[in-house]
Amino acid sequence: MNVKEMASKYILKTERVLEDMVRTRRLTVEDEDVTEVVEEAKRYLEDAKFYLERGMAETSLASVSYAEGLLDSLRMLGLLEFSWRNREVRMDERER
Repeated sequence: MNVKEMASKYILKTERVLEDMVRTRRLTVEDEDVTEVVEEAKRYLEDAKFYLERGMAETSLASVSYAEGLLDSLRMLGLLEFSWRNREVRMDERER
């Protein structure tokens, strides 16, 4: 599957979810729930590194985008505090 096909597939899936989703009535979030989402973001980050090392840059980008999206969602809900750095990351910083 090429990148265009992958993008189309994910766009369709996301459109369907947005059409079919149902809000829950849950009013509280447990610490364990936040931890579970953070751990999932970490797994997506590890997947991104794995795919990048194997020359699969598109898949790597998709994986790290998922991780960022999960973290941003928690931040937007007021469950985490952080900011994305407003400076460019040099490639040699990845080695740290």
